[in-house]
Amino acid sequence: MVSSIRVISLVPSVTETLLDWGIEPVACTRFCEQPKIQHVGGTKDPDIAAIEALAPDLVVLDREENRLEDYEALASSGLNLEALHVTSVFDVDGELRRLASIVGAQWSHALGVGQLSRGLKAFVPIWRRPWMTVSSRTYGASLLNHLGIEVLFSDMEDAYPVIDDDDLRATKPDVVLAPSEPYPFGKRHLHMLEEIAPTLLIDGQDLFWWGSRTSGAIRRLNLELEALKEQGM
Repeated sequence: MVSSIRVISLVPSVTETLLDWGIEPVACTRFCEQPKIQHVGGTKDPDIAAIEALAPDLVVLDREENRLEDYEALASSGLNLEALHVTSVFDVDGELRRLASIVGAQWSHALGVGQLSRGLKAFVPIWRRPWMTVSSRTYGASLLNHLGIEVLFSDMEDAYPVIDDDDLRATKPDVVLAPSEPYPFGKRHLHMLEEIAPTLLIDGQDLFWWGSRTSGAIRRLNLELEALKEQGM
């Protein structure tokens, strides 16, 4: 039976997961890539008044994706909130099991690919001018670690460290894994990126959108990384 709960999702990963569970949110953010669902602002600037007007049964947020001040503003309106916290592939099962129990969905989860060891050091840019990357505090770095990739700069304190050119050159990565979001790295950037190291363009949603997508994303990224062997990496 499809749940009749009125949910607003302020997390793209959650919106995708709810839809896979057969639950269509009454609203979501403009970053959720669901043009047929009403938008209530972005992940960092939700329209609080619009959310209140929709009188949802539940608003779902994520501690990494959304701001504390927006959570507090929604809480002060008396809305029922659920804040998830996913910073590792190993957080996904517990957090989505909790959400599923609230919205009346069924959830089962398997990572699909076991922990691997590849011995590859990767630079994972998420922005340029300046360069930014991901640390071990992020889901994306955790996913790549699971697939046997050592993410350079992941031991830094910031979740999204800023890297200068000298530090980047000194690390000598084996490969650049350039995701399509949040910065839209694509073929037009290959020449620049390959000056750093051989480059693989990867799906940013597979790297950063956790949830019902996780097991499939791990399989897809594993196949792409396996293909690097044919290129001598």
